[in-house]
Amino acid sequence: MIAKRIIFEGRVQGVGFRYTAKDLAKGFDVCGTVKNLDDGSVELQVMGERAEVEDFIREISEESAVAHHIQNVTRESIPLLEGVKGFRIVQM
Repeated sequence: MIAKRIIFEGRVQGVGFRYTAKDLAKGFDVCGTVKNLDDGSVELQVMGERAEVEDFIREISEESAVAHHIQNVTRESIPLLEGVKGFRIVQM
């Protein structure tokens, strides 16, 4: 089990990015959150088995309908998410 924090930069707010991420999460065995940040980027925190997490991130950043809006992706490992079940959009 791993957890990642990913920051997506570009024109990623106002294009359905968070809803796309939430919808795509249904096809993977992952849990986590996605939220807009004040600087215009989007933060994704995701947890699951390594292959599921990596495939989910790849789907969003390379193959989804919003992928062409992404200009930069920053990834980092984080501690496992405690108390997180399912995948949800977090409001700022």
